[in-house]
Amino acid sequence: MKYTLKQLQVFLAVAHSDNISRAAEALSMSQSAVSGALRDLENQFSIQLFDRIGKRLKINELGKSIRPKAEALLERAKSVEAEFEQHQTVGQLRIGATLTIGNYLAVELMTRYMEDQPHGKLDLQVANTMTITQRVINFDLDIGLVEGEVQDSELNVYPWQADELVVFCHPTSPLAQLGQLTDAELLQAQWILREKGSGTRQTFDRAMTGILGRLQVLLELEQIEAIKGAVAAGLGLGCLPRIALQQDFAAGRLVELNIGQRDLTRRLYVLVQRHKFISAGMARWMRLCKISGY
Repeated sequence: MKYTLKQLQVFLAVAHSDNISRAAEALSMSQSAVSGALRDLENQFSIQLFDRIGKRLKINELGKSIRPKAEALLERAKSVEAEFEQHQTVGQLRIGATLTIGNYLAVELMTRYMEDQPHGKLDLQVANTMTITQRVINFDLDIGLVEGEVQDSELNVYPWQADELVVFCHPTSPLAQLGQLTDAELLQAQWILREKGSGTRQTFDRAMTGILGRLQVLLELEQIEAIKGAVAAGLGLGCLPRIALQQDFAAGRLVELNIGQRDLTRRLYVLVQRHKFISAGMARWMRLCKISGY
């Protein structure tokens, strides 16, 4: 291409003002730079776009015929530039959340996000930690909110907030009357747990180090409500995040158990593909999660 967008800008500015100095002021350029750009444009095509009358320039017929086409071309160029800069505009944001986060924490974040960005679009996908992690790695999700510890060279992993699991049973269970359960009592009980691959199961397994291989796991279920229902039916003990059990404890449907020094605390994490461009929407979501740097 023999001409540049800057040359067209100069041509239009001069056509608008009929004066090099005023065009230079409007473009924040020197007069010599404006004169040089206009001269180069005309010389490249062996044409003359203005009639020179002393220091005054008057657009000629050729210039008049080219002017609307140049204006349309610059408008298109501005439109393309806006597309390049659209990361400043919030579009669709694809969030992945594990079960507990999706059911008990993500809704508040989504509400706050939409209040701040009423024209933004949110897509929430709920699955276990392993699945969410893989979707983030594969660029199928923009951000992942998970309960399990994740280590992968393709991810940036940001600590988010603290969380705690609770062991619980039906109120009529003999274990509900005990002050603190021993390892022997934990081994005698039957368990209804989350499936392997979930962050909740990961934390539970870590807490039961030393006796994990001898625990009697009756059921492995993917749904929190299914686990609570099985425990409420007296099938065994469960272990879920405290946030998922607060209403059940308050209503007396389930009872918290003390398992002594076994640590069921954990941290929730935000995952982002390390090669992922951080859009404006992603940055806003990260700020809502109070992740520093955004």
